[in-house]
Amino acid sequence: MKLFGMPLFHADMWELLFKFGIDVTVLFILIRLIYYPIHKKKDYLFTYFLFNTLIFFLCVLLNSVKLSIGFAFGLFAIFGVLRYRTEQISIKDMTYLFAVISIAVINSLASKKVSVAELVFTDGMILLMTYALEHLWLTRHEAVKLLIYERIDLIKPSNREALYADLHERLGVKVSRIEIGKIDLLKDTALMRVFYFEDEQGHGSFNELATDDDD
Repeated sequence: MKLFGMPLFHADMWELLFKFGIDVTVLFILIRLIYYPIHKKKDYLFTYFLFNTLIFFLCVLLNSVKLSIGFAFGLFAIFGVLRYRTEQISIKDMTYLFAVISIAVINSLASKKVSVAELVFTDGMILLMTYALEHLWLTRHEAVKLLIYERIDLIKPSNREALYADLHERLGVKVSRIEIGKIDLLKDTALMRVFYFEDEQGHGSFNELATDDDD
């Protein structure tokens, strides 16, 4: 049976459901079980899951109508270099976004020439490498907070120790390093990124506030 010239059901539907099941399973493990327990950014959960789903079905439909696979990877490249204007995305978050896109492309464009074992092995290696990097090799997680700092007299290199001491006193964290951005001499303020290792901090109010802000 057809509706407007399109078949109501196609045998490839089962293949689509199988691929999507693998894709969702890998995505859930990567983002919900590996990424979120460490970074705790709920907004990015929405972004990663929706990005993966959209790109998966986009690639499936492009492949089903026999469009050039180069065109599909062109769209993949466009998504891969995407930047949000409203918020700076860290390198690690962008890497996870790239991984989410890659998983969608790999699972959606897998042809009958690719065995199930090869597909599962590829997805498994992505998960294994990510887990190993996050939990085994890079065991110390450096958190970052963006703030507007008004004591610009302390941003001089000669006053670096006094700056670290002031940030420690006011924020309650042991600062590992800082990055100074835009300086407003009219308002005597500077935009600053403060980095600190979470395993060096106690359970003070600033750490609780940092988790709430990321959520």
